[in-house]
Amino acid sequence: MSEQPENTPSTPHAAPAPQGPAVDEVGRPVVRRGSQRFAPGEGPLPDPAGSHHERRIRSFQPRRSRVTTGQAEAMLKRWPDWGLDIDGSRVLDLAEMFDGLPVVLEIGFGMGEATAQMAAADPGTGILATDVHTPGQGNLLGLADRNGLTNVRVANGDAIILLREMIAPESLAGCRVYFPDPWPKKRHNKRRLIQPEFLTLLAPRLKKGALLHCATDWEEYAEQMLEVLTAHPDFENSQADGGYAPRPGFRPVTRFEGQGLDKGHVVHDLLFHRV
Repeated sequence: MSEQPENTPSTPHAAPAPQGPAVDEVGRPVVRRGSQRFAPGEGPLPDPAGSHHERRIRSFQPRRSRVTTGQAEAMLKRWPDWGLDIDGSRVLDLAEMFDGLPVVLEIGFGMGEATAQMAAADPGTGILATDVHTPGQGNLLGLADRNGLTNVRVANGDAIILLREMIAPESLAGCRVYFPDPWPKKRHNKRRLIQPEFLTLLAPRLKKGALLHCATDWEEYAEQMLEVLTAHPDFENSQADGGYAPRPGFRPVTRFEGQGLDKGHVVHDLLFHRV
């Protein structure tokens, strides 16, 4: 089913959209469907890299769910300073963005609880957290704001475009991919993020010795991750036996992970270094 563009009037005679975010009678932002509820510069764009549209298999499925008033308020307050759209138009100056901190890229942060916990526990590391889920973006910005986490930046859009066009060589101190979509149906396995092509794109952006940390509770995907990472010449397993790693203390148990553990799922962590 096709979907009407989010900033298009619902009828041919509708009034033009307002220039700023709508507010209620007491000045609170009114939450609308889709991410185009925000005026330019005040929130994420629905398609930031439109001019870079490609016919390629995507590893993510955009989710359109309701943004709460609190998430919208956090977006309006913090997006101009802590958010960025992945538009492919420039190479990011990570040293300036994070005041010289080493920077770890996190791909897919969900609602951001684990990201906020890791940022609070390690204020000496910057986290560039990317996702396409607007409620999660607002939630993470709210957590960062309430807890004074100045070492978090939220990126909206396709991580492949971010890596390929906006991250300089050897500028990342690490990369985290926690519980990516497993695409469980066999015909969809090609959509999984951890593939040889992705690792070849990521490797030059990582500093030597940087850690790539993946985690999944989908057994078959864990096996594929281990096989693909082991075979790639730019990565080396941190485990002497060539297998999975114990969960490191810096990775919190997320709510999603806890639900899986309650169902008997086994979580596998993979820690590989850039050689």
